[in-house]
Amino acid sequence: MVVDVSREKLILNKLVCEKKETIVVQGDMIVPDSKPDILNTLNTSGIVSIYKKEVMNGRIRIDGNINIYIMYLAESAEDKVRGINTNLDFSENFVLSDCTQEMRAEIETSIKSIECKVLNGRKINIKVTLDTSAKVYCREENEIISNISNNNIQILRPTYKINSLIGEGSTKAYIKETVAINNQDNLAEILKANLKIVDRDIKISYNKVLAKAEIELKIIYLTEENKIATIITKLPIVGFIDIQNISETSICDIGYQIRNIIIKPNSIEEHSIYVEVEIELSCQAYEEKEINLIEDLYSTCSNLTFNKRSVKTISNKMQRKETININDKINFPEISGNKILDIDINPRITKTTKSNTRIMYEGELDVIVTYADELETEINSKTLILPFGFNLENVPDAEKLEEESQIEIKSSDCKIENGNLNCNIDLLFNIGLLENTNLDIIDEITEDEEQDPQDYSVAIYVVKKDDTLWNIAKMFKSTVDDIVRVNGIEKPNKINVGEKLYIPKTLRTVESYV
Repeated sequence: MVVDVSREKLILNKLVCEKKETIVVQGDMIVPDSKPDILNTLNTSGIVSIYKKEVMNGRIRIDGNINIYIMYLAESAEDKVRGINTNLDFSENFVLSDCTQEMRAEIETSIKSIECKVLNGRKINIKVTLDTSAKVYCREENEIISNISNNNIQILRPTYKINSLIGEGSTKAYIKETVAINNQDNLAEILKANLKIVDRDIKISYNKVLAKAEIELKIIYLTEENKIATIITKLPIVGFIDIQNISETSICDIGYQIRNIIIKPNSIEEHSIYVEVEIELSCQAYEEKEINLIEDLYSTCSNLTFNKRSVKTISNKMQRKETININDKINFPEISGNKILDIDINPRITKTTKSNTRIMYEGELDVIVTYADELETEINSKTLILPFGFNLENVPDAEKLEEESQIEIKSSDCKIENGNLNCNIDLLFNIGLLENTNLDIIDEITEDEEQDPQDYSVAIYVVKKDDTLWNIAKMFKSTVDDIVRVNGIEKPNKINVGEKLYIPKTLRTVESYV
């Protein structure tokens, strides 16, 4: 007969599959007739946009483009530095056999390198290498047995703290701004643009998640007087995401995906640049839920049969923010007598090591310096490497955890002194930690009261390696409580190999006949 049980619902955000790929995007660019011929390139930058993401059976397709800016030296002496801008479109298919169309995918894409090769004075070959990762999730509802109303059935029921999915949602945020430049500058063209999402934060109230961040935008431009200038500004990102039953104690994973970007001289208003950005904001909200999961069971007076299946879920999910300061100098003799036009700092982690309660990071900062003499008649660019290290302390069971890190340049101050570049940089680490836990879920318990009669009242058992009181009690259809009582065991979780235990026979209770 089927055993009567009580059940409770558990909703999981299950990681089905993941994949990392390197995408190479190439194309040729023809220099517009309005621009002078290229002597050589000085500096390149790019912004990646993913404007379409489609989850299908067995694969994910992404479509996007890379907005590329190239600073170059012109062949004509009077033009010196000029800039050109182009878009490279790309499409990529991730083959993931376990993926189905109703699942959800998270895509992370970053530019690893941009190479420009001057084919002739009017043509450039551009090669962009993208580091791309795809993770596929599905929302999975599970029912777990929470209680069994039968005193003859012994239950092994440890406590787990897992992260149950409350809900998920997304929205779009649009930025349409006019960025003012110096009133004395007559804008000729944009040489370079960099965009970063910084200062991420959330607030939760009334079944909504308010996701807030800022776009840090740096634009280098050329004036009609042939001077190079820089403007740095921050533009707010705000989005409301509806998620029912969310509370202030919920843990939220917020994703920001740039879908479209336009940066161009403002044709309507002088001394300004028009900026338009479309961003998709997504949120997955979790609650920490304590469950008493029945992992194993047996009856002292009957035979039980049941199904057991394994489910992978998330536990110990946490988020940490840590700021570290890097105050160091880099030997840079070429800079003597020159001035800095621009510094780009790109952080990357090269190695991650985990110990008991610590995660150790090793990384490097690519410090890309564009510099010129006082009259800006000679301009050069050089990439310097600055190593750094950082330890995340007080992380329980760090070796069991998976981590994902995002690094922001919170502030930077770089100065030239005695042939060195002195760098004072604050890095903000946004670190997500979680443990992937396998739960063995028991279903459909059936009881058969016919069994071979026990022909003993007390047995003697010698403890072997890897034995537990639970396994011994199950073997003899006794109970842990009876073995502990008869043997006077003070610490049930600690028994010694070679120890002799008296195993009493457990009598069937009245409930077993009902």
